Amino acid sequence: MLLTVLVTPSFARTAKKRHPQDKAELAAAVRAVARQPALGAEKRADLNGVWTYKFKLNKQEILLTYRLQPDTLTPQELCR
Repeated sequence: MLLTVLVTPSFARTAKKRHPQDKAELAAAVRAVARQPALGAEKRADLNGVWTYKFKLNKQEILLTYRLQPDTLTPQELCR
């Protein structure tokens, strides 16, 4: 199941400043999460409902943070 991706303005500004190769890797990571939301790990406590997906970009670990809408669904429920 492919999810709709909504991008925040701060993400768009940051992605816009990246090199073309970095943009391609970033887009691949976003597509991977959109296809399979369970790839990430759910945060706990105050950040409940927020998910993060770790990937490498130019030998640097990047955290792609996302939230599922509506918040009541979990990735396991979406993948059924």
